[in-house]
Amino acid sequence: MIDIHCHILPGIDDGAQTINDTLDMAKAAVDQGIHHIVATPHHRNGKYDNIKTDILKYTSILNDKLAEEDIQLTILPGQETRINGDMVEGLEQGEILPINENTKYVFVEFPSGHIPRYAKQLLFDIQLKGYMPVIVHPERNKEIMEDPDKLYRMVEKGVLSQVTASSVCGKFGKKIQKFSHQLIETNLTHFIASDAHNTSTRGFYLKDAYDELHKAHGNETFYLFRENPNLMIDGKMVNHLPPEQIKKKSIFGLF
Repeated sequence: MIDIHCHILPGIDDGAQTINDTLDMAKAAVDQGIHHIVATPHHRNGKYDNIKTDILKYTSILNDKLAEEDIQLTILPGQETRINGDMVEGLEQGEILPINENTKYVFVEFPSGHIPRYAKQLLFDIQLKGYMPVIVHPERNKEIMEDPDKLYRMVEKGVLSQVTASSVCGKFGKKIQKFSHQLIETNLTHFIASDAHNTSTRGFYLKDAYDELHKAHGNETFYLFRENPNLMIDGKMVNHLPPEQIKKKSIFGLF
């Protein structure tokens, strides 16, 4: 498996704090069947800033350490950037790092409670520059939960999204779990990733999530989601089906 969203680089955000934490996470990932992880430290979220050049350096150092420890895991560079008005300039000036450096996929994180008013225009501007925005963990955004049509309109315009493995498994509660499955069912999300921060409170759960996905949504959806991370890191067009709106009756059933 490939995990495209993980806070495994040590000491630079709220993920692994020490190299020992990182090695524990790496071993846990391998135990799950993960062989590649995209390291996605927070950037421009009000607390952490991690620019492209630093992430590339830290990723290279960590890969050397994993080889030294004989841990069969490869780290790829990525970044989880909080949405901000300077993102296009950040891409052009080499501050923002697309997934695996040379792809067109760019992670965009919304604040947990709302969607900024300028988001629609900014996502369009990012696409105009040839990049593909990927909204991370939309299932945990309050405004999207209350009005999923806001995500639908973004996906309809070509934006992608990624839900968290823990959400699919119910680790964030039944409401978020149900909403995650609704996003999958209506083609409003395209990837599952761990968003792991440690081995205790924010673990991987990626195998569990894929098992849940297979059980709830069948073979076709399962293989689509399993293939998309491979396509992403290779810079290829990922699988995506036409989005559908979540029926209002289903929305109200969440609460």
